[in-house]
Amino acid sequence: MSRIAEAFATARSRGELALVPYLTSGYPNTTETVDLVRAAVDGGADVIEFGVPFSDPMGDGRVIQEASQVALAGGMTLTGTLEQVSATRAAGVTTPIALMGYLNPFLRYGVKQLFADAAEAGVDGFIVPDLPPDAAGFTEKWIEQATASGVDLVFFAAPGSSPQRLAAAGAATGGFLYCLATDGVTGAREDLDERLPAYLARVRAATDAALAVGFGISHPRHVAALRGLTDGVIVGSALLREIAATGNAEGRRAAVTRLVGELKAAGL
Repeated sequence: MSRIAEAFATARSRGELALVPYLTSGYPNTTETVDLVRAAVDGGADVIEFGVPFSDPMGDGRVIQEASQVALAGGMTLTGTLEQVSATRAAGVTTPIALMGYLNPFLRYGVKQLFADAAEAGVDGFIVPDLPPDAAGFTEKWIEQATASGVDLVFFAAPGSSPQRLAAAGAATGGFLYCLATDGVTGAREDLDERLPAYLARVRAATDAALAVGFGISHPRHVAALRGLTDGVIVGSALLREIAATGNAEGRRAAVTRLVGELKAAGL
């Protein structure tokens, strides 16, 4: 069992939802990233989703796009992100970390080298929104490299996915299956889609993989409403908004720990 899968299994055994907070590497600056990861862990994070900043993040809404632009302007790169993971491990953080990023920079880096360097840095998984689960040949090479490196490759389910696509994603995914709460892009929302329970039931019927719901999860009440429907929740934009709204490093760390703690408590 992988470290990410183990984190989900441990949360499930305790009757909890696994909480996966999203942070952007290099945001709000390159010096605070490690401390913000530690702050999220202090709040109760079970897995960290660590975003690799990219200039054209097609699946991300305004908040994450702006965070990526700030990080890129500050000099953050894919190589720099791997260095941030290494520094996080050196600081004593043992919580699983999954890198979220897009194909373009990963392909430029080289897939084989990427997985080797990521594993050495302490990365536990990759979340690649534009990597389809069923592209014969192409995706198989990614899965082979992930397996060889001992790194999970997380795939997606969407409300409009066919039963065949859900089954393919569930069979290919490692760690958990990332279930989009809504079609469209990331971003905090006030209310969950009323069709979400029926959609998640369809996903459950298609796969035995652990499920984590993301896109629009922003309030503790959202987390509480998802108990019994999913194994975990992913929260990104709401966390980045807290960081953006706080004017100093100490305050940002406190804000991250507080919000992560509130979200985790709602899933107990």
